[in-house]
Amino acid sequence: MRTVITGGSGLIGRELAQSLASEGREVVVLSRSPGAVAGLPRGVRAEAWDGESVGPWAQLLAGAAVVLLAGDPLSKGRWTATKKRRILESRVRSSRAIAAAVAAAPEPPAVVVQGSAVGFYGDRGEEVLTEASSPGTGFLPEVCQQWEAATAELEARGVRRPRVRTGVVLSPRGGALPQIALPFRLFAGGPAGNGRQYLPWIHWQDEVAALRFLIDHPTATGPFNLTAPEPASSRDFARTLGQVLGRPSFVPAPAFALRLALGEKAALVLEGQRVMPQQLLELGFRFRFPELRAALEDLLG
Repeated sequence: MRTVITGGSGLIGRELAQSLASEGREVVVLSRSPGAVAGLPRGVRAEAWDGESVGPWAQLLAGAAVVLLAGDPLSKGRWTATKKRRILESRVRSSRAIAAAVAAAPEPPAVVVQGSAVGFYGDRGEEVLTEASSPGTGFLPEVCQQWEAATAELEARGVRRPRVRTGVVLSPRGGALPQIALPFRLFAGGPAGNGRQYLPWIHWQDEVAALRFLIDHPTATGPFNLTAPEPASSRDFARTLGQVLGRPSFVPAPAFALRLALGEKAALVLEGQRVMPQQLLELGFRFRFPELRAALEDLLG
């Protein structure tokens, strides 16, 4: 089965493309600048796409697995009004374009994996959250709700549509982990804010394996939390990271300082969700790295 990935040049998209291509599967990445996408895995090709309209690439969707990961990065740049608009529109418009392409196609895709994030739930303290939990309020929950709704019409067309609410993907090659680990390496690491907020993390290998599981599982549809089954508080995450790196972990980053430095974007580290991957576990998915210490030792050891 062909796999078409939007956002395939990002951290998760590249790892997923690599995993699929290594087994000889045909993988196509939709990109605004296909000629400028460097370092794609062998066997993966890029096709031009403006991220918001239907183009010749639409014919590639017939019978394919489609994975929607496109979106302006949350962590890059201050959350000005313009940046927040880009965060929302890049996700919603790209997903709507895929839905429009499917509607116009003579043959639908086999499955559309709709990207989303645990930000769907908002800041919920110690409340245990499953896929049945209600959405939160605020900017990130609103983005996630609109993002997921952008392809809702596909289910009426009989297209299987798993919605993946991904947590913080841990990888040494990018994403949040290198940024989190840097102050620890400099002997200045510690929890963010009061340290009680939960960090719903997942090892990149489990993220890729879960995506592939949902692509191939014939009955997988609806929302799925892509997070490890043992979420950690910011304090516990800092303690474990310090132990793995052999560094102290008692220097907190005060909430007021983070808000001063990051503005509204400080919500990424000061707000948390105690998310459980209930639907994945019930379908029989097995995590390779369910525990934080083992995950960090694999990534940083």
